[in-house]
Amino acid sequence: MERAIVHMDLDCFFVSVERLRNSQLNDKPVIVGGMSDRGVVSACSYEARRFGIHSAMPMRMARHLCPEAIIVRGDYESYSQYSDMVTEVIVSNAPLVEKASVDEFYLDMTGMEKFFGTFSYAQKLRKTIIKETGLSISFGLSTSKTVSKVITNEVKPANFDIVHIGAEKGYLAPLNIHKLPMIGEVTAQTLRNMGISKVGTLGEMPFKVLERTFGKMGKVLWEKANGIDLTPVIPYSEPKSMSKEVTFQQDTTDIVYLRSVMIRLTEQLSYELRQDGYCTACVTVKLRYSNFDTHSKQVVVASTSADHILIPLILQLFEQLYEKRLLIRLVGVRFTKLVRGVQQLSLFDQSAKIAPLYTAMDNIRSRYGIKAVGRAMGQSPKRE
Repeated sequence: MERAIVHMDLDCFFVSVERLRNSQLNDKPVIVGGMSDRGVVSACSYEARRFGIHSAMPMRMARHLCPEAIIVRGDYESYSQYSDMVTEVIVSNAPLVEKASVDEFYLDMTGMEKFFGTFSYAQKLRKTIIKETGLSISFGLSTSKTVSKVITNEVKPANFDIVHIGAEKGYLAPLNIHKLPMIGEVTAQTLRNMGISKVGTLGEMPFKVLERTFGKMGKVLWEKANGIDLTPVIPYSEPKSMSKEVTFQQDTTDIVYLRSVMIRLTEQLSYELRQDGYCTACVTVKLRYSNFDTHSKQVVVASTSADHILIPLILQLFEQLYEKRLLIRLVGVRFTKLVRGVQQLSLFDQSAKIAPLYTAMDNIRSRYGIKAVGRAMGQSPKRE
């Protein structure tokens, strides 16, 4: 049975939510992100994109490109709530759903053609999402996740299309290589240096040649360029939380030591988030005093898995929580509101240049253990 894979993507998700909350933003260039010049663009409307503005751009540059743009500070708790609403509608109406990120979904609707007509059913589901949430959404339908995602990106916003079996290669061929998922700027530049600018040209290359240049990824590039992608839709099941706690052998008020433990716990949890492909949108600190009184404090954040963003938040919560200056028996860190989509959600990170460092550190941890590398501030004599 040929697969029927639907890719659904909410149009300008953050901006759409803001417009639901404030209709005066409709049809105007809107930027969601940090308010200061040192901030970055988390999302922008299509009206703003016409000025060359894009996600992860420094806010100073965005202001320069479009002085009349309306800048809104992101309300990530609200975005998470709307994402949950859309997820509930999709999961309730599709047999197999993968939530790829806060605003992106894959649906495996294989076999539904026999009963409902997949394309018609997907259109009805799209109308249901729009009616129940007020959010605009686009979708693409094909036999693979890659082609369906490309379709969605090509028809956005507020549209949909289908590529029938056998037409995948022909559909992809005239597109620029950067339209193919997994091809970033570095890979695209390497391909252009090889004289490859179109997906069709990439698909005609002997994959052995691509393997010599890109290693194992070369064959994957060749397959995707030819519309071949057997990657399964992974059933949606978000973990509710990730947490780590430490109970000390001896109760302590050593603030330096307590901070180092909080840093170490946060590093380890962040590593696990990245390994499992998740980001957190809510962090919690837990303290238990020697008299067993237990207190916790949490804060909603822009979805991330980056240590250098999460550690200051955890330490800030710890400082706010630790007011009694009593002996501490236990400390804990908890991440909730977990969503998939590390790569996309990393656009919230104002220091994207640090990503290669995380990759290197995670590789060391994967090979030698989670405690093999970490911040010096997180290293302390073992008392727990």
